[in-house]
Amino acid sequence: MYPSITDVLGVLVGHATDEPGGTGCTVVMAPDGGMPCSAYVKGRASGTRELHTCRPESLAGRVDAILLTGGSAYGLAAADGVMRWLESRRRGFAVGAGVIPIVPAAVIFDLAPCGVFDARPSAEMGMQACGAAQTFVSEGSVGAGTGATVGKAVGPKYAMKGGIGTWSVRAGDVVVGAIAVVNAFGDVTDPQGNIIAGARKESGGFANSAAYLAKGGMTAGALSPPYRTSHAPNTTLVVVATNVGLGRLQLMGVAQAAADGMTRRIVPIGTSFDGDICFACSAGKAEAPPIQVEQMAREATEMAVERGVRAAKGRDGVPGLADG
Repeated sequence: MYPSITDVLGVLVGHATDEPGGTGCTVVMAPDGGMPCSAYVKGRASGTRELHTCRPESLAGRVDAILLTGGSAYGLAAADGVMRWLESRRRGFAVGAGVIPIVPAAVIFDLAPCGVFDARPSAEMGMQACGAAQTFVSEGSVGAGTGATVGKAVGPKYAMKGGIGTWSVRAGDVVVGAIAVVNAFGDVTDPQGNIIAGARKESGGFANSAAYLAKGGMTAGALSPPYRTSHAPNTTLVVVATNVGLGRLQLMGVAQAAADGMTRRIVPIGTSFDGDICFACSAGKAEAPPIQVEQMAREATEMAVERGVRAAKGRDGVPGLADG
């Protein structure tokens, strides 16, 4: 089995997939008792719920699960199902007679071009994803990556399929894992900077989004209705987990380092049309310098992003990597 975020002991991942609708959701489940978490928002068109619970000064001090979901703002409804599932198992922040599960959530916009506009992850799908949580993590066009696409600078017609990917790195007893939902406006590259998935030219080959935009290029179709919305049809979401015992201020540095990993592999990144967010969580008590965890987070994120597009499957006329 390939390395994944679940190599961090206690962390589980579950998907719920609506393949005909071209959408889905993914839950990253914390160990029982929760885990401290911080979040770094890099993009400027994010859609979130309970993101403030990841701030260092927040009361709960932990999260019980993180929801990554398609469906734009509509998909946040899936978090209700995650909360129900956790509450039924009395997992959450104790408040006297009961518990309140702490579930931050973030969305991608997948309502087009691969999906059906009114197909959105529901509370039932959130519960389904929780029930499916396990150590084996499926990649590609599943869960929150079902309707993901990349390379939309030249317009959706010339985009390629994105998806979900995971990876982990080890150094002795230290483990850092990442999972990425890759639905970027920009192109995805390999370690040498070569584009492996992104905006294509009508004549064939890659358009090179960064060069195209730097020269003033922009087709009317790329951001015109229905794409000119508060949640543009982009966004890459990353969750990093480690078995090193870190506080939330230190985890903010890890989340920012994960964003560095995105920057190395997605060009351009964090645009006004992306809602990119990186979560960083601590699910253990191993000891290591925070700067080591940060570097490992960069490496794990890079590979998770690459695997997200390499495992993607083309559909509805949008090519996957193998179809490119």
